[in-house]
Amino acid sequence: MDEPLRLGIVGVGALTLRAILPHMTQTDIADRVVVSTVCDPVLDRATAAAERFGVPTAVADIDDLLERDDVDLVTIVSPIGLHAEHALKAIDAGKHVHVNKTMTTTVEEADRLIEHARRRNVRIVASPGEVLRPQVTRTRELIDSGAIGHLSWAICGTAFGRYHEEESERTDAAGGTAIDPAWYFRKPGGGPMYDMASYALHGLTAVLGPAKGVTALSGRVLPERMFAGKQVTIEIDDNTILLLDFGGGAFAAVHGTVGGAVIEDFGAGVFFGTEGEIRGILLNGEPFDFPGRGLTLGAPTWDWDTQMFVLPHVVGPHREIPESHVFEDIMQLVDWVRTETPSPVNAEHARHVIEIIEAGYAAAGSGMRQALHTTFPFPP
Repeated sequence: MDEPLRLGIVGVGALTLRAILPHMTQTDIADRVVVSTVCDPVLDRATAAAERFGVPTAVADIDDLLERDDVDLVTIVSPIGLHAEHALKAIDAGKHVHVNKTMTTTVEEADRLIEHARRRNVRIVASPGEVLRPQVTRTRELIDSGAIGHLSWAICGTAFGRYHEEESERTDAAGGTAIDPAWYFRKPGGGPMYDMASYALHGLTAVLGPAKGVTALSGRVLPERMFAGKQVTIEIDDNTILLLDFGGGAFAAVHGTVGGAVIEDFGAGVFFGTEGEIRGILLNGEPFDFPGRGLTLGAPTWDWDTQMFVLPHVVGPHREIPESHVFEDIMQLVDWVRTETPSPVNAEHARHVIEIIEAGYAAAGSGMRQALHTTFPFPP
């Protein structure tokens, strides 16, 4: 393929303004992909963003974007609760699709996307691509080799805090209208499990493979939140802890909580064995080696942006732009379409993580362990 692919961006929120547009309009990738259209129901914001980043077209309706001949693939950056609807529309329009985390909120929705993509012969890449990180691959190899003895248990996850209320892009948004974060606290798709713990779940299952069952506790701590002087209605649980069964007596605790953390990394977390532990990129307290390790030397092990320097497309200016892991996932789709080489960042893995979250809420509601049935290619 000689001509660059043309990308449409669905949603001009904080992530798009902070990361996706800055990454995807860099000249070093213009021979492979260019942004042709941005879409947001707040048209003034979409138009202002298009002008700022040199994008030819801004539209307010996703249907208008998908009707365009100058859109070959799309990245879905709308609220999580709209991912299934928007991705399905894109697939049925014959567009290749990158979906930001999480891909959908239910297994039924994920099944529908996968089946429609198969019928239409289009590609899906579903963030987050934790499976791409050589740190994660090496963690799996170390555990498989017995470096920490027999695996006993693991713990990972992250906390909501007040991150979304305090993102600078929200109050200083293109077009002058503040970007309301209220959807993060509403159903479907809101809450720290779908928004943040999905990173940990992707990393954990990239190391240990598909989980077999889940039980959970879940509830709400904060009765209200505030943004721009207005009260935000809370519908979601903001404090959830899952207990996953990986078989062979090995378990994992995963938290998507209102506050607190056990490791300052969204990734796979801490693995405890009978003969030691792996904590992030430390084996029994000492850094372990992995491809690209030299790129991260001198940075704290939890420095998220620096840890992404090992990803294949995160070079040059992309190391200076936030959220380079999202850029990498979009480029995985670009490469797949251009070269017909499938990406390991696949929809089946995303579906399994979605099942864990969905079944976790069911377990918390019923007080009963839920069996998990989905799987994905493992190891990739």
